[in-house]
Amino acid sequence: MRKMLAAVSRVLSGAAQKPASRVLVASRNFANDATFEIKKCDLHRLEEGPPVTTVLTREDGLKYYRTMQTVRRMELKADQLYKQKIIRGFCHLCDGQEACCVGLEAGINPTDHLITAYRAHGFTFTRGLSVREILTELTGRRGGCAKGKGGSMHMYAKNFYGGNGIVGAQVPLGAGIALACKYNGKDEVCLTLYGDGAANQGQIFEAYNMAALWKLPCIFICENNRYGMGTSVERAAASTDYYKRGDFIPGLRVDGMDVLCVREATKFAAAHCRSGKGPILMELQTYRYHGHSMSDPGVSYRTREEIQEVRSKSDPIMLLKDRMVNNNLASVEELKEIDVEVRKEIEDAAQFATSDPEPPLEELGYHIYSNDPPFEVRGANQWIKFKSVS
Repeated sequence: MRKMLAAVSRVLSGAAQKPASRVLVASRNFANDATFEIKKCDLHRLEEGPPVTTVLTREDGLKYYRTMQTVRRMELKADQLYKQKIIRGFCHLCDGQEACCVGLEAGINPTDHLITAYRAHGFTFTRGLSVREILTELTGRRGGCAKGKGGSMHMYAKNFYGGNGIVGAQVPLGAGIALACKYNGKDEVCLTLYGDGAANQGQIFEAYNMAALWKLPCIFICENNRYGMGTSVERAAASTDYYKRGDFIPGLRVDGMDVLCVREATKFAAAHCRSGKGPILMELQTYRYHGHSMSDPGVSYRTREEIQEVRSKSDPIMLLKDRMVNNNLASVEELKEIDVEVRKEIEDAAQFATSDPEPPLEELGYHIYSNDPPFEVRGANQWIKFKSVS
């Protein structure tokens, strides 16, 4: 009897030491998966498109939720650091567009390739870099992913090629990466992203043409967030059907606020490319909450009511949360725990990003080339020389 009472006491004391929410989550039986209807994609030159139903496992749902929350909180922290003048220069935030980077990554393999424009923080994270490396790069410190020399627009990871500052210039580069995939005989694809503002660039149509001629495994992806800088798509483009812009290239228009819709469309597009059918075009209909860049308040060309309406009806994190809670894939308490963990991760990363030392001036010329012997780089005038080390 005494042994039994002692055992009960140990169990109760152990439960008392744990937060009540953790005990509740641990004792609850969740579903392993659930099936959801997703919005049908609009099609161009395709007889059939991605499925209109999909299965979400509890494991994947929690992973997507954590990743999207991390990207959201990271961008809000970047906004705060910028306003404190700790982050300087260009800075383009992607809060509101989290379903794009998370859904795209969920639909491809780690060995596949991705290149994007300057709104790149979310993709940098989903491609495998840590919040610490990203925030430290934003503050221009040595521990950043580009050693403090790239800043917001120039971040790189394995099979991730930036972060490119020139509008539309990454699209021909993406076609070139796809050419390398085909040339080397690898079963890989390249996701080549650009915005609705860049969609009117002539070099994009040149890349379409070459990719179609050579049947390159390239997924051209237009992130249509409805405003190119401060100009609405209706005022900038004679045709806002960006998924049809490839003309001879098949296209999909996708709900870019639904991570599951993006995931299924990406899987469909990747399968199309891997089968040797050539390139495909995706238009992700999404929305950014911040202005175009930190110099843009974002309310001179759209109303606050419009932004709030999107937040209340189409927020990608809210949509996933509601699906998971309503289908017994997670509890509100469990998701709140994730929120707390994410906030702590962001705060710890920000602490490091503001205390890590800046790179010294003598390293200005470092890392220009890979695996080259050291050489000298001319500075602002011919008498100033910097040593370059790979």
